Amino acid sequence: MVQKSGAAGAQPANASSYFNVRERATRHPEEFWKEAAQGIDWMRRPTRIFDPAAGVYGRWFEGGRLNACYNAVDRHVERGRGSQPAIIYDSPVTGAKRVISYNGLLAEVTLLAAVLHDLGVGKGDRVVIYMPMVPEAAFAMLACARLGAIHSVVFGGFSARELATRIADAKPKVVLAASCGVEGARVVPYKPLLDDALEMSEAKPAACVILQRPQAEAKLCRGRDHDWAALVDKARIAGKSVDCVAVDATAPLYVLYTSGTTGKPKGVVRDTGGYLVALNWSMKGLYGIEPGEVFWTASDVGWVVGHSYIVYAPLVYGATSVLYEGKPVGTPDAGAFWRVIAEHGVKALFTAPTALRAIRKEDPEGKLIAKYDLKGFRTLFLAGERADPETIQWAEKVLKVPVIDHWWQTETGWAIAGNPVGLGQLPVKYGSTGVPMPGYDVQILDDAGKQVPAGTMGSVAIRLPLAPGCLPNLWHDEARFRSSYLEDFPGYYRTGDAGFIDADGYIFVMGRTDDIINVAGHRLSTGGMEEVIAMHPAVAECAVIGVKDAIKGEIPCGFIVLKSGVSQSPIDIEKEVVALVREKIGPVAAFKTVVTVGRLPKTRSGKILRGTMKKIADDETWTMPATIEDATVLDEVADALGKPRG
Repeated sequence: MVQKSGAAGAQPANASSYFNVRERATRHPEEFWKEAAQGIDWMRRPTRIFDPAAGVYGRWFEGGRLNACYNAVDRHVERGRGSQPAIIYDSPVTGAKRVISYNGLLAEVTLLAAVLHDLGVGKGDRVVIYMPMVPEAAFAMLACARLGAIHSVVFGGFSARELATRIADAKPKVVLAASCGVEGARVVPYKPLLDDALEMSEAKPAACVILQRPQAEAKLCRGRDHDWAALVDKARIAGKSVDCVAVDATAPLYVLYTSGTTGKPKGVVRDTGGYLVALNWSMKGLYGIEPGEVFWTASDVGWVVGHSYIVYAPLVYGATSVLYEGKPVGTPDAGAFWRVIAEHGVKALFTAPTALRAIRKEDPEGKLIAKYDLKGFRTLFLAGERADPETIQWAEKVLKVPVIDHWWQTETGWAIAGNPVGLGQLPVKYGSTGVPMPGYDVQILDDAGKQVPAGTMGSVAIRLPLAPGCLPNLWHDEARFRSSYLEDFPGYYRTGDAGFIDADGYIFVMGRTDDIINVAGHRLSTGGMEEVIAMHPAVAECAVIGVKDAIKGEIPCGFIVLKSGVSQSPIDIEKEVVALVREKIGPVAAFKTVVTVGRLPKTRSGKILRGTMKKIADDETWTMPATIEDATVLDEVADALGKPRG
């Protein structure tokens, strides 16, 4: 299913400096990253760029000392750019808009850091942040970094149980939280969830600081809870200020918890020096952004994408970051993204494919785009889940800009593979996440850990050491780090994804290794089937899972969501989808079952919950995923399959 794109703005491969840059990073990695590190301000320069004897697999920028907040805020003010917008806050769900300059950001962060300091927070202490998409969430992260404290952001609205497990593991000195979040037209009170979580958790923070939002004011517990605004005002009146604290380059900047197969979340550690160097390089090298330009990542600060590309990367680089509290559709319509781009002069948007599919479902012809002036918009970047070629082609057609898929993980912190717009865009291949970024030696391995030929499906792995910015370990759990990522393929990091690399070096990530199904001895990618299903003109979204079968072991089952306004009968569409898959992939796929549903179950970050769908289909016991956006969708899936509800 490999097709090349004719996207607007694409350049021939020989116009890109990527291959020279990649070769230099591969042959002389320490020289390459030493040069990249010059884009960061150091309080003490590293004595070694890479020490292979340190840590689990080596450590980057040993001996260096720096501060992330200084690099993201102070240095821009000191160099005369304080009046430039740092953060543009746009909240269609509350009607609020706010532009925060670097001067304003420095003032807010310094005051909040003084508040935390007065509450006893210092270097190495943990602070849990439980916030919606408001500027104060970014202030909180940067205030922690200013003090050398380690922040752990928990997605706003996570259940009390999930929040409790993270508090118990991080053992924070302070929790920073908001009284509520706003999800579309729904107000979600956070404080009751926080109270319940603290009741469950063995770890008890000394204080909680609560940002009271007018949509739902929270009741404060005497002696433990403090009003955010009151503490900040008090610090402002007292003229308090806190300087940036120097930390080791290898010291943790944050811990971000990701789902674990055992039920206990994994605390991904992010070190400070390598992260800032890699992010700063990526803003120009990968995303093609210049300092002062507006960059918008339509995600949430609770996810790694929000950490890296709403807060740290744009600010460290000196760009302007859009912080958007809204949805791609319904706030107020499917033109919401185009309104933000036009109004704020966004040069590049980074979002998830699921957002585009939601927009396409509501506005398949892209008519709402005509309402807005997008002449300054250059590039659309996609990541977070597999981007099917049909969605990319649709976006190219209606937006008339390059649409770039790229691939990375919570663990890596920035892109493993992409199409380096800043180095000169390479030709797009539909279905591919692009080529490896500097620092990543990506290989496809068979079950025995041997490299396979080009075009052959296998496990995607990265030869050690990992690039700067990637996790050096899990929080206080090295044994789990080794067993989860390093033991299956010695000398490699196991990504948990399956795919192949073609003869041109392009990476095709077809899904998690769990999404490769075995049909009568044939290893087939559900992602490949989804590519074909998405070609049907009536299909807005789809998912394919492997269902247990007594004869073939597994057989594929497809779920489709139809576009708005489709008049053709679902039964006829299902038959056509089956025929399409059999035509494009062949009878070997044994693809015979398609189910039409009103919507697909997803996490709040937009990933389809295929694993849970499979358990429902296989009559296995399942638990409600902590990250699910709407739990009632699983009942709809069960009904469509004729299975009992959970």
